[in-house]
Amino acid sequence: MSARNSTSDPSASNVAKFKSLDTKIQQVLREAVEARTFAYCPYSKFQVGAALLCENGTIYRGCNIENSAFTVGICAERTAFAKAISEGNMKYKAIAVIGYQEKSFTTPCGACRQFMSEFGNIDVYVAKPELDQVLVTDINQLLPHQFMHPSSDYTF
Repeated sequence: MSARNSTSDPSASNVAKFKSLDTKIQQVLREAVEARTFAYCPYSKFQVGAALLCENGTIYRGCNIENSAFTVGICAERTAFAKAISEGNMKYKAIAVIGYQEKSFTTPCGACRQFMSEFGNIDVYVAKPELDQVLVTDINQLLPHQFMHPSSDYTF
């Protein structure tokens, strides 16, 4: 079941009940919740987990990893991608991102949005750790005018 809006509005997103999602997507979301528990965030105390679903069904987890030199830290989404790419998986279906903010969803940062756009328009599922409601969107909705290098000829 795809809970994403079919509207052409790039800002349109949909909030779905966790139990209404496909069981594989539910598994990916649970994996992201687990990944969040491994976050190394001694400075911000802000734990984020991600789980990346590859076309072949493999799931790679990632967490945010901070550093005292703040700019060299890495977000959960990019950690998951780095693990998948380093294992030879380059085709992706979806990514789940779990963080906690009291009043909103923790969507990917701008750097992660640009990074993920390199690999096609994959589905993005964002939730809080309790997994009651899930923001369902995709890369093109999160970053409708991504930068693509003019010589980029890689196709997915």
